[in-house]
Amino acid sequence: MPKSVFRITHLCRSRVPPILAASLALLLGACAVGPNFKKPAAPEIGSITAKPLVDTTSVPDTVAGRSQRFIDGADISADWWTLFHSAPLNALIEQSLAKNHDLKAAQAALLVTRENVLAQRGAYYPSVAANFSATRQRQSGQISPALNENVFLYNLFTPQVSVSFVPDVFGLNRRTVESLQAQEQEARYQMIATYTTLTSNVAVTAIQVGAVQMQIAATHDLIDSAENTVRILRYQFDKGYAGGLDVAAQEAQLAQFAATLPPLAKQEAQLRDQLAVLAGRFPSEAPETNFDLSTLELPADLPVSLPSALVAQRPDVLQAEANLHDASAKIGIATANRLPNILLSANAGSSAAQMSQLFTEGTGFWGIGASITAPIFQGGQLLHQERAAKAAYEQAAEQYRSTVLTAFQNVADTLTALQQDAEAVKAAAHAAEAAKVTLDLAQRQWQSGYAGYLALLSAQQAYQQGRISLIQAQANRFSDTAALFQALGGGWWHRTELAHQP
Repeated sequence: MPKSVFRITHLCRSRVPPILAASLALLLGACAVGPNFKKPAAPEIGSITAKPLVDTTSVPDTVAGRSQRFIDGADISADWWTLFHSAPLNALIEQSLAKNHDLKAAQAALLVTRENVLAQRGAYYPSVAANFSATRQRQSGQISPALNENVFLYNLFTPQVSVSFVPDVFGLNRRTVESLQAQEQEARYQMIATYTTLTSNVAVTAIQVGAVQMQIAATHDLIDSAENTVRILRYQFDKGYAGGLDVAAQEAQLAQFAATLPPLAKQEAQLRDQLAVLAGRFPSEAPETNFDLSTLELPADLPVSLPSALVAQRPDVLQAEANLHDASAKIGIATANRLPNILLSANAGSSAAQMSQLFTEGTGFWGIGASITAPIFQGGQLLHQERAAKAAYEQAAEQYRSTVLTAFQNVADTLTALQQDAEAVKAAAHAAEAAKVTLDLAQRQWQSGYAGYLALLSAQQAYQQGRISLIQAQANRFSDTAALFQALGGGWWHRTELAHQP
């Protein structure tokens, strides 16, 4: 047992006023056992990607064909989605931020942890309680009467006030508050992660809705063209200019085009249902807004955070850091639980046989005291709890390192995807343009009798695949741009309601 504790016990047993002993105990509480948390250092690396980033390829006169430039160290806007210049998208994200229930649940969870911190801080102060008891009893005649009146049947009224205080000598309460504060930070960054995920999910889902709508429109165009070809072939078949095989082949082609519509319609409905839920609505209240990709503007300048800034921006990394802080504080809690605990107490009141006699001369009483409790034998429980807390800290440290690596991987993968997306749009645009030229030539040559029908069927298939591939490439580029803003933290530190710490 520490010598300071024995000194406190000696003071309480001596004639030194108890208030002085309590004051000395408070002075001894200036230090807290256990490790003091140190914020992990930022990774000592110069860049996020293995190769230097270069400006992406430009594809003129093509949706999502704009060149993008990566700017090292640039900051991220709080409302980055406005860079797409889509009023329907802006409105939908604002609705989601106001009504999404997952975000509201995360905000409520943060409030829970904040109130737990405030509740634990109450242990810094003395506890005061008032009590009043009223009894009527008959005492045995074989013992002396309890009252001065020498009566054996009497009433007893006792109001009193009790005060107790536990000096935080070894920092148990401070470490507990520290742990709860770290848990509050965990909940805070979890709420911020919910915010960044929500904004990104709404943007990406809206982009996917627009892509599916464009695929449906392209498929309808192909179906209209195929139906026109079927009408021509049937007319030629009736006149004897075309064979039944040609008619059957074109009808099969038409059926294949039509068969691609139901899956696309299903996907669009599911995406709209998802948008409704993200906005805090029922699927029956899904927005009917069209998100045409051709109305979106691809951001030209993309920020790339420095490695030291990334770990201070990503909510998952900050949450892992708060978890590490919590684990550090719990080592101090486990250590303090193995040390003595001091209790200071006092009470004062009045006791009388009649209510009218309360607080009169001779009825008052008071008491003051101190006690110390120290664990001696607990079957090894406290020792192993301390060891478990230290192991939990090591676990949290490794989880933090893993989270940092995953965060850097996420950003690097997204940057690589954006560079490849530009190449994909370029290749898909050229392929779609070539397929359109081929289809036009095949149709004219077929109508003029210079080309066979199989060449027309092949051109129709290539054109359909080319248009769909281009739409998907364009959607991927918009989606990965939104994903980059999320991967870099989403700019939450510029929103007052998220950056403010009470």
